[in-house]
Amino acid sequence: MAELTDPYLWLEDITGEAALEWARKHNDTAETALAGSAFETTRARIRDALDTDERIPYVRRRGEFLYNFWRDAQNPRGLWRRTTLPEYRREQPQWQILLDVDELAKSEDENWVWGGATVLRPSYDRALISLSRGGADAAVVREFDLEELAFVADGFSLPEAKSEVRWVDRDAVFVGTDFGDDTLTESGYPRIAKLWRRGAPLAEAETVFEGQREDVAVSAWRDLTPGYERSFAERAIDFYSSERFLLTDDGQIAVDVPLDARVSVHREWLLIYLRSAWTIGGAEFPAGALLSAPFDDYLAGERDVTAVFLPDAHTSLQSFSWTANWLVLELMRDVRSELRILTPGTWTGETLPGLPPLDTAEVVDTDPDNSDEIFISTSGYTSPATLWHGSIGAPIEVIKALPPLFDARDIVTEQHFAMSEDGTAVPYFLVRRADAPSGPTMLYGYGGFQNSLTPAYSAALGRAWLERGGAYAVANTRGGGEYGPDWHTQALRENRHRVFEDFAAVAKDLVERGVTTPQQLGIQGGSNGGLLMGVMLTKYPELFGAIVCQVPLLDMRRYHLLLAGASWVAEYGDPDEPGDWDFLSTYSPYQAVSPNASYPPTLIMTSTRDDRVHPGHARKMVARLEEYGHRVLYFENIEGGHGGAADNAQLAHKAALAYEFLWRTLDGPKNSV
Repeated sequence: MAELTDPYLWLEDITGEAALEWARKHNDTAETALAGSAFETTRARIRDALDTDERIPYVRRRGEFLYNFWRDAQNPRGLWRRTTLPEYRREQPQWQILLDVDELAKSEDENWVWGGATVLRPSYDRALISLSRGGADAAVVREFDLEELAFVADGFSLPEAKSEVRWVDRDAVFVGTDFGDDTLTESGYPRIAKLWRRGAPLAEAETVFEGQREDVAVSAWRDLTPGYERSFAERAIDFYSSERFLLTDDGQIAVDVPLDARVSVHREWLLIYLRSAWTIGGAEFPAGALLSAPFDDYLAGERDVTAVFLPDAHTSLQSFSWTANWLVLELMRDVRSELRILTPGTWTGETLPGLPPLDTAEVVDTDPDNSDEIFISTSGYTSPATLWHGSIGAPIEVIKALPPLFDARDIVTEQHFAMSEDGTAVPYFLVRRADAPSGPTMLYGYGGFQNSLTPAYSAALGRAWLERGGAYAVANTRGGGEYGPDWHTQALRENRHRVFEDFAAVAKDLVERGVTTPQQLGIQGGSNGGLLMGVMLTKYPELFGAIVCQVPLLDMRRYHLLLAGASWVAEYGDPDEPGDWDFLSTYSPYQAVSPNASYPPTLIMTSTRDDRVHPGHARKMVARLEEYGHRVLYFENIEGGHGGAADNAQLAHKAALAYEFLWRTLDGPKNSV
């Protein structure tokens, strides 16, 4: 079992004065160590890239308008704004400002950070706006009038909480929030969903669905597709298993599909994405398959399903989107993007032509209520983002393009495969100068929650690392979704070691290829990737010359007791179960720190306002490393939430700290910190 006492529990007091004073002192030390002209130049160049007006203002169509949220140097907290498609096509569109978050924060003396908006369909005249203090997941919700451009007096409004609010109609919402005693799950999310009607106190909202305290969360929503209006509820039992119900006047009707399947209902169609193999109607379908059935027939008991997509050893389904008349699949073939357009019913179609073959292609937005309009974004490690627009069945054309923000001449992108300990081929991308000798290299990883790491353009990476001559690699380890759900489930719970073995295999392959040496190989990861960094530090320290560990999980003995940690038990296991702690204890970084080991220089970063992954993980790890005399720097942004920054200035600052730490440490002893 874990140690009986933890001398650093006091660092879990997020806003305790002693803990904050400890954090501030460490911030001073880190910033002093990394200060200098190189750091200031890097920070300024990253901030310039983040604030440039040449960025693509990505939009979402809501009725006749295209909506965008925009931050720049003059508006660090951002503007919510909208325009029309003809205006958007112009090089310098005219925007109608809906909400200035900087002005709102100033007038209310609050540290507001934009949390998003849900616009009412199909009238598009009201919105529910989320605003958080300092970038936390918990937010306040306020109703906004999109005709008067003002918050609605006595409108729908919720105090700060991890709430879930969805429109039912103009005068009602489904709401899950902190209603008081025993209304949240152990993970801190809503346990009860209620119907709240305009003008009534929240206390009088009608309960429509209720889950259990051990669940992850409960939610209810209204499908507002014209002609197909219906209400649903979902009980998330764990991170990957849910029960779904159609809510009717006569009660709840279960949508009878595997608990770990993902379900989507659009117009007359039910789509079922399988995370494990399923036999139905005498046929067996593999994990990663997408199935369809007429929704009403399926609920009536008919089980005649059709395969929309079947995976193979190289191809997986990442996502899908509807237009009025088509289904668009986002596929990945050996971590390379492909968009396929299918006709509903026959589910036949073809690959969308004309997109760059080596870039990541993603559907940004569609207009499924009214048209076959589609917005598609493409980008690669050295290919600036490009926004395409058009209609399915007609030519898709470039409507916006980001100019190059760093010098990518002679920089090439390669894909290689490393052999993991159990013989699995693990793909990874390598971005470097074609003729570069062995030198400083940064390897990035995540490896969890079926998240796929795909090529994407980053001006910060280009300006702070690639232009300097550094190489950059991304490991597509198991635990991710690059090859579908099986690639993820191979690394769950007791098999988590496969993520670590895969990442270590990529590190070794980089050295064997002559790209770098262990002394010049740095690694970086955040959140679940921060856990990966912690394991690399404590189990594979000889492979690396520097480590940047961001917003990490590190104390796997207590992670389920801290903030949203209980929601991840399906991913990692339950430390309170002796059998689960048996495998968790083999890698939990906090417990694995040794006074006798030799660890590479490490920078650990987190945010005070991160209410998803508790900052205590990072704080305690640093305290333990320091206790044993190991070399570690620590930086804690007092704002920023799980993303680590509340605005572009903070984002540039923390990014520059990480890049400068890696470069100084890996570029030779003369520059080390």
